[in-house]
Amino acid sequence: MAGRLADKVALVTGGGQGIGRAICQVFALEGARVGVADIDMELAQKTAEELTQQTAGSLAIPGLALEMDVSAKAAVEAGFARLVREWGQLDILVNNAGILLSTTFEDCSEETWDRILAVNLKGTFFCCQAAIPLMKPRRQGAIVNMSSVAAKSGGFTGHPPYAASKAGVCALTIGLARFLAPHRVRVNAIAPGVIDTAMTRTARHADLAARIPLNEVGRPEDVAACALFLASDEARHITGEIVDVNGGLWMD
Repeated sequence: MAGRLADKVALVTGGGQGIGRAICQVFALEGARVGVADIDMELAQKTAEELTQQTAGSLAIPGLALEMDVSAKAAVEAGFARLVREWGQLDILVNNAGILLSTTFEDCSEETWDRILAVNLKGTFFCCQAAIPLMKPRRQGAIVNMSSVAAKSGGFTGHPPYAASKAGVCALTIGLARFLAPHRVRVNAIAPGVIDTAMTRTARHADLAARIPLNEVGRPEDVAACALFLASDEARHITGEIVDVNGGLWMD
């Protein structure tokens, strides 16, 4: 039985670990070939190798490791070009790469502000920009951006540049969804809450996790399942949405 993403080519940034790795795994299991993009090539290669192992018996090679610093336009363009050389198309883009550096309104340095915005917001824009000419002429495609509950709450745990960058991702998602809708390309975002990854294993996040109405920290697989839905034809009539995956921490 063909998977929900059979014959599709996807690119997942930040695919080497955490939520990105989980998204790569579920996409491959559903039949997609996945470009695993990460600034850490070792992590990207490890995830790509795992995709081949989990889909043993398939004739297609499901994973392609791509070294990519999303904050650098040249690196983004090179990564997308290699993916197309290998597989000829791009059907799905997941902009998952992101960073969180501990800072406050009072002590945030210019360097910290610039780095967070460069990866989380500028990086998302660069990747969307690179995807447009690959999707628009074919009149098909799905883009899934990674926002955060911080974009809606202003940041329960502080970190103002992180919250601002993720709010920017929401605005970018809506604007791009409106721009690409006439070309049948859908653009949505996911806003995770406290998900069990290395990024959230802090005392501040532990306090926030205690406030989750469903009384449980999310798993990377929870976000991956949402990404799969938004990337698949099951979401064919959904665009411009910001989907909360947070156990009820933020409700709207």
